[in-house]
Amino acid sequence: MADTYDTMMSPQVEELLDKSKSKFVLCTLAARRAREINAYFGQLGEGLGAMVPPQVTSVSRKPLSIAFEEIAAEKIIPAAPEGDSADSDDAA
Repeated sequence: MADTYDTMMSPQVEELLDKSKSKFVLCTLAARRAREINAYFGQLGEGLGAMVPPQVTSVSRKPLSIAFEEIAAEKIIPAAPEGDSADSDDAA
């Protein structure tokens, strides 16, 4: 029998960690997306439409919970930074 525990968090952290490379990547990705979702909800009445709306249907009103649901649904995926300095050792 697998070790599973009932938690109040849905999706579970273990499932989210499987979708990302590490805890740090998961935390950074969720925080960035939550800020984007919060900005989207903040500008709704202004009619600007510059922000990307939530990509999943959620009963949650909290931006971080919505971000976690998007990651679990693989609507938001982590990407490596474009200017990675480890690859540019040829400039020496």
